[in-house]
Amino acid sequence: MKTDEIAATLLGKKISGSETYKPDLLVAVPREENRRQYAIQNDELPFAGWDVWHAYEFSALTENGVPVTEVLKLKYNCNNQFLIESKSLKLYLNSFNMTKLGTDIEDCKRICRETITRDLSQKLQTDVEVEFIPDTTPRTEIFLNFKNLMDFVDEKNLKIDSFKEAPEVLQTTEAEEKKEHYLKFNSLRSNCRVTHQPDFGDAFIYYKSTKHIDETSLVEYLTSFRSEFHFHEECCEMIYKRLSDLLNKEDELFVCALYTRRGGIDICPVRWSKNCHIEDTDKLLNLKSFARHGIKQ
Repeated sequence: MKTDEIAATLLGKKISGSETYKPDLLVAVPREENRRQYAIQNDELPFAGWDVWHAYEFSALTENGVPVTEVLKLKYNCNNQFLIESKSLKLYLNSFNMTKLGTDIEDCKRICRETITRDLSQKLQTDVEVEFIPDTTPRTEIFLNFKNLMDFVDEKNLKIDSFKEAPEVLQTTEAEEKKEHYLKFNSLRSNCRVTHQPDFGDAFIYYKSTKHIDETSLVEYLTSFRSEFHFHEECCEMIYKRLSDLLNKEDELFVCALYTRRGGIDICPVRWSKNCHIEDTDKLLNLKSFARHGIKQ
């Protein structure tokens, strides 16, 4: 069964969800279908990385009916065979809303965390890390070294005509020595491949190479996602693969897409070359949370 057929089991229909815990709402989508188009082999991934999700509206009840509401963070490695479909995850998490669990707030949170960890790990056939992020968590800054791509571009003379993924617009030049490039693009837009709803985010790209990717061409390429229909994770991997194909095999490359929340959930995929030593890689993964607006330590 293809990805769209799998996802359509719950999407494109009027669905009331469930007032009580219902794990069979979860839908797993195979990564292989999209990766195959870009010559990415599941058993020989050219990158490392994680998919990180934040559910800002998770809520449940204690056995006494006391409401428990927290920000929930989910994280799993990109080396597994499946990703979770976002609407199915929302319906699943919403099924906790009227479910009574635990004798007090902390007990309720423990049961929810253990239950979600078990359900998602089984559905995705991988280890899923689940934690709650308290409101008292302090914020920190990240990606401070990244420069806005538009600062390198003559916007008045820029004309963009391609709004379907267009790797052919990318251009490179060769330099005498390796140089580090820290770039961000705050106008990334793609569309869900099932619901066709628009998704907006920031793309962060780091590479170290003797090759220089022309910034104007990179703006054109990233803008070409505007009419693409893909999941967030797929967009991140497509960008990584296209840039990796341009660079030398030994070059370092890092791509992160921090999408804004939709339906109370955001998705933040990150991919990097296995030789990448950018400081932000470890910092990112050790954060309690990271999202487009506001980073929590």
